[in-house]
Amino acid sequence: MSSRALRTAQPFGEVLREIPLPPYVTGEDVQFAVRAVVVHAPQRWSGGTVCRNDANPFPCRLHRWGRRVLALRGVSPAAVDELVERGDPTAQVPVAPALPGGQGRAARGRPGQGWAGLEALSAPPQ
Repeated sequence: MSSRALRTAQPFGEVLREIPLPPYVTGEDVQFAVRAVVVHAPQRWSGGTVCRNDANPFPCRLHRWGRRVLALRGVSPAAVDELVERGDPTAQVPVAPALPGGQGRAARGRPGQGWAGLEALSAPPQ
């Protein structure tokens, strides 16, 4: 290996810092993201706030990945916080079709509705 290749390579810790996002976000990715944010929720510990699942400093890589995927699908940070509070890793999030370029269409109600707006979208018509 050339010395140039060694100089331009990223440090090992830098490569593992973030989990890459999928090229486009599918419904399955959304369910994995819900599981990630719920299972890797924050927990108070004597040394500070850590990930409940793996005891890494919170937010861990999987929690951050889950929040990024849900944000691409239009789920607000407040709605993600409500998911974490519920603690149900199998909670359903309405999934809008993905747009070209990896950008998800917003799947939410009016601004300020939070999770209640998402539930209203998934409710059967009356």
